Amino acid sequence: MKPFIRLILIAIAYLATFILGATSGLIHPACYAYAGAVLPLLTAMVYLYACSTLRGFGAAAILNGFVLVVLLLAGEADAVLVIGMLVLTALAEAIRYFCQYDTRKGVRWSFVPFAFSFFTYTAHWWTDTAGSLAAAVEEMPEGYDQQMLPVIENIPVLVVVLALTIPVAILSMRLAERILKRPAAVFLDNRKGLCTFAASKME
Repeated sequence: MKPFIRLILIAIAYLATFILGATSGLIHPACYAYAGAVLPLLTAMVYLYACSTLRGFGAAAILNGFVLVVLLLAGEADAVLVIGMLVLTALAEAIRYFCQYDTRKGVRWSFVPFAFSFFTYTAHWWTDTAGSLAAAVEEMPEGYDQQMLPVIENIPVLVVVLALTIPVAILSMRLAERILKRPAAVFLDNRKGLCTFAASKME
């Protein structure tokens, strides 16, 4: 399969994880609000495939860029989502660059900021609470907005969930490497990442 076609399929699979997270809100508002903490279990495999296909700049940019374009076309993207996506993508690409594109360390650590991408989609509950509640009244079953309020107001739980996303992301990538052994095998495991890169630049 040609890399271009493979990347398109990978991007579609990544978009599917966003759809899964968004529709989880049909179960309960808390599922929607906190889905970003468990989605790395799926997105780690997607990201690993993308990085093994594109062993240079662009894996995070293509995935988040594709989702961002789709959300913009669907009218589902606000300024917070756009800015958040751009910042997380830039961090992921920068980390992978400094840790070197052909290392597992680069993939593992760059996935940490990338794993927070879905939270940019749910952030409007906190940045535009009034608008989110109004939309729930129009689009969701009766009383859904009242179920949302306790979730939105429970900031301590949100902080805990965001903090837990970091170890979940790290463990998810390790799990992805065990499941997807062929894509993981293309990366070197004996580099020093940032230290080696910095030393080579000083020589």
